[in-house]
Amino acid sequence: MSQHYRVAISGDFRKPDGTPTFVDFDLGPLRKAKGVDMAFLDNANPLRADQLEEFDALILLAHRFAPESVPKSGRLAVIARFGVGYDTVDVPACTANDIALVITPDGVRRPVAVSILTFILALTGKMMVKDRLARMGAPGFAARGEHMGVGLVGKTLGSLGVGNIGAEMFRLARPFDMKYIAHDPYADPRTAAELGIELVGLEDLFARSDLLAVNCPLTPQTHHIVNAERLALMKPTAYIINTARGPIIDQKALTRVLQERKIAGAGLDVFEQEPTDPDDPLFKLDNVIVAPHALCWTDQCFAGNGAADVKAVLEVQKGQVPRGVVNRDVLERDGFKKKLEGFAKRFG
Repeated sequence: MSQHYRVAISGDFRKPDGTPTFVDFDLGPLRKAKGVDMAFLDNANPLRADQLEEFDALILLAHRFAPESVPKSGRLAVIARFGVGYDTVDVPACTANDIALVITPDGVRRPVAVSILTFILALTGKMMVKDRLARMGAPGFAARGEHMGVGLVGKTLGSLGVGNIGAEMFRLARPFDMKYIAHDPYADPRTAAELGIELVGLEDLFARSDLLAVNCPLTPQTHHIVNAERLALMKPTAYIINTARGPIIDQKALTRVLQERKIAGAGLDVFEQEPTDPDDPLFKLDNVIVAPHALCWTDQCFAGNGAADVKAVLEVQKGQVPRGVVNRDVLERDGFKKKLEGFAKRFG
């Protein structure tokens, strides 16, 4: 075994010409760390097991880590996912092979919450329509009274999920004087009370929200949790916003209610199929604002995600449990504990 702690960087962090995909991801602290070697992987998707045989840690962008990606050496101890979504990683395979999966909640909390507010303000202010009117000259100015915006004072802001991002969204929305409701079976009642959030049932959330943000992870339980039946409960004046994962919403059902003007509009940064099909009927609608799963992409977001990933893999090198472990069961497994003990002896 190498005397160094070896960190793999998934190949999609580099462009074909070898330059960084995201210049704000600073690998300097990793390069300077004592006892650490790092290397970029080839662009295999899903990752191949043979690529990872000689590595202790992996920093992963968008490539999939599947059961067949698990190296036979048993050396890999941690996967640090760049972001908070982990539907591209087979979590049971990680746990079964004593690999901790880490995400970066601190890096995305504020940027994604800001993205939600961006959608809220753009939708209720009819930003896209008014942009088009302004470009039309006199006819557009003459028609502006037909596209009145919607004030936020007293409106009900709902959230499907009150985790890291959902809570931050409510904090940022305070100056708008809205009422807060949320549905989350795992919500901390104390956090909800501190933020002034009324915890409600799932159907009540859809029926009462004027603005409904999807802030839950994609799991088998949340796949298509936003379906035709629940969309039918929403007010005709309500808006829905999704910056989480596309398949949480049944996109065909959403398209139908938008086409039929059963709800006022939607703001979508994520889709069931990514990249999207340019001919999707969703994109022919004027009551939806879309972004290519990148609305939160800012210099600060990517710097924060990168710093959190680097911190996590370096903590594991010292034999420490990093923040943001998804598969908490792995922390009790003897195999993972032995890996940490070994790192502590070598590098701690």
